[in-house]
Amino acid sequence: MSLLEQGKSYASQWIAFRRELHRYPELSFQESRTAAKVAGQLQQLGVPYKREVGGHGIVAELKGAGAGPVIALRADMDALPIQEETGLEFASAYPGIMHACGHDAHTAILLGAVKLLTQETFNGTVRFLFQSAEEINAGAKAMIEQGALNGVDEIYGLHNLPTLPAGMAATRYGALMGSVDRIELTITGKGGHGAIPDQCFDPVVCASAIVMGLQIIVSRELSPFDPAVVTIGSIRAGEANNVIPHTAVMTGTVRTFEPRVQEQMAGRLERIIKHIAAGYRCEAELHYIRQTPVLVNHDENMRHVDQVIDDILGAERRITAAPTMAGEDFSVYLQQVPGCFFWLGSGPAEGAGEAYGLHHPKYSLNEDCIPLGASLLAGIALARLSAAPADGAG
Repeated sequence: MSLLEQGKSYASQWIAFRRELHRYPELSFQESRTAAKVAGQLQQLGVPYKREVGGHGIVAELKGAGAGPVIALRADMDALPIQEETGLEFASAYPGIMHACGHDAHTAILLGAVKLLTQETFNGTVRFLFQSAEEINAGAKAMIEQGALNGVDEIYGLHNLPTLPAGMAATRYGALMGSVDRIELTITGKGGHGAIPDQCFDPVVCASAIVMGLQIIVSRELSPFDPAVVTIGSIRAGEANNVIPHTAVMTGTVRTFEPRVQEQMAGRLERIIKHIAAGYRCEAELHYIRQTPVLVNHDENMRHVDQVIDDILGAERRITAAPTMAGEDFSVYLQQVPGCFFWLGSGPAEGAGEAYGLHHPKYSLNEDCIPLGASLLAGIALARLSAAPADGAG
């Protein structure tokens, strides 16, 4: 049987496993039950593994018949703090926690790839990374710090996309996903009576001006060909309607699509915030937290993935992915070793463009994508290792 036929033959097994994970989701760095379930499957397959890597991450390895390169495949395991509203029979049993991004399916897909590769002959090694804490942009860094990429020659991963029908894939050369930075800002003024504003330095008015002022970075300081987003997502200030508070606290996110632009953003924000605050007789303290870089695919690896998708699904099932400012900490791996990340369609056959998106309480995954994803990941590794010389040259 072809890899795709083999993948489909195990579909019911991996769909059932995904539903088990979906029923009992776990937040970032809390994925102990999920990791135990993954370890149990690896043990049944006879694949050696190491647990508690970078949190509750698991690193497993499958060695081939001869020497060759090390190809890594990665899946994330964590869920989100979202109340599920799908009404599914296997909906989350935990209030306020949901697999609203499909990491349960990613985990099942990678286990499916492990199963398929145990039945193949190849040279070299496949390393499987089951990662914690992607949703808080911390898991990839933690795994790398504990050696998960040591000796790896290439790395590949995928993410489901509910607005693309199952059975299709989307790839993009170069930058695919945006960088992710977090901003935490405290404005300190001088509080007082709401009816006597002349005796106060109002941090609320100052914060409002800063929210608007930050937008000139995108509209007037960056080239129209350098996309970026500066969003203030929360403002907290005061508790009474007739009191001007002493402080205002804001948090937000900054997204860019070019590494050089990401490098410039902290300085731009600092300058604008400080000067606006001074104009309102307030002080501003900015914490700019770099989280993940721009996700940039490597051309050679992208060509390889395109070819595998064409061979397994058919060229007509592959489209060019649109760029997105959403972030992914797979980008951290791609800074260390060559590789590629791509979208796997997980939407309905009809009307996928209207489907609920990632992170939505009603997000639902078309489980037909699970055996397809497993076949693609297995095929990506196998094609790389089957072509590898037995002497270990990579």
